[in-house]
Amino acid sequence: MGQPGHAVVIGGGIGGLTAAVALHQRGLRVTVLERARSLEPVGAAISLAPNSLRALDVIGLGDEIRDLAAWSGDGGLRSPKGRWLSRSSAEAAARRFGGPLVLLHRATLIERLAALLPAGAVRTDAAATLVDSGGPGRAARVATADGELEADLVVGADGIRSAVRGTLFPHHPGAVYSGWTTWRVVIPVPGARFTSHETWGPGRIWGTHPLKDGRVYAYAGATTPAGGRAPDDEKSELLRLFGDWHDPIPAVLAAVRPGDVLRHDVHHIADPLPAYHHGRVALLGDAAHAMTPSLGQGGNQAIEDAVVLAHHCDELAAYTAARRPRTTAIARQAVKVSRLSLMSSRTGLAVRDTAMRLLSPAGPALFLRGFDGIADWRPPQTDVVCSEQTPAGNG
Repeated sequence: MGQPGHAVVIGGGIGGLTAAVALHQRGLRVTVLERARSLEPVGAAISLAPNSLRALDVIGLGDEIRDLAAWSGDGGLRSPKGRWLSRSSAEAAARRFGGPLVLLHRATLIERLAALLPAGAVRTDAAATLVDSGGPGRAARVATADGELEADLVVGADGIRSAVRGTLFPHHPGAVYSGWTTWRVVIPVPGARFTSHETWGPGRIWGTHPLKDGRVYAYAGATTPAGGRAPDDEKSELLRLFGDWHDPIPAVLAAVRPGDVLRHDVHHIADPLPAYHHGRVALLGDAAHAMTPSLGQGGNQAIEDAVVLAHHCDELAAYTAARRPRTTAIARQAVKVSRLSLMSSRTGLAVRDTAMRLLSPAGPALFLRGFDGIADWRPPQTDVVCSEQTPAGNG
């Protein structure tokens, strides 16, 4: 066997770092190029379902993350006045899918992933451009400010506005606006006691969940034209939209400072890519299949991508075949859930809420049924070590 192959990962987010760790553990030398000056993520919290926790088991991180689970007891969906539409529990979710749902700050996961990489593997403040996607007998090439890097495998993990995706598929329309925007905060709320919940109102949603460290993760969404901003500040906008909703929402909003609020329009890839690879380059996460956050699966699918890519790093067509159908189906399901949760028709709302109340006692809560076929996923066995002599792709 020759020297270990070289994998260059463009993007140091959760998907990129998971891929780097998995490829490193498969025997490759890895270089992660992150254009930001640090790995501190843009975002708030991430919900990890049993499917991504099993993927993290592949790299030896699953149990460490499971220990951070904070949700216990009841939870479910509510109306703005506080009426329960559908109820479940952490215990029921664990029984149904074989593990817990873990909510944690993105920075915590980034830190744990980065700690599994060799010193010097991650380069920050390192913008990168794909120059050549490579092919059989020809390495891929990536340009940086310090010169070009040759790679047996390049991983495009550069997010929703992926430049790597644009290079591979220049005629694809890319991500489009989904019709709604989100707000997120992670803050301490002294004295707050509440049941983990998501609340659906007319054209609006709100969620409140505890974190292991005692802070509260809250998020909101509303249908609105793209590019909008509050005339004053985003806390004031949240008060206008959600200030009269049920407890603990007013208490959470009272604890928020305007600078705590992150607002982002929701974009997704509505037209699936023809493939998730070309030559020696593979795309993962939002670069490959950006989806609305309605199922909380965007980051989870990026983690799945990473371990499946490590498994198929010698044959990227097999990676596309394994990932494209699943992620396309989940992305389409997320759009359907978005439409259901954000509907604004008075008649539609009445029918939706009544149906959820009537159906929930007859079987698993709507919250859990939405994860069937998603949270029960299991990773492939990873028993192939990649080497530089084996072509990484064929198309």
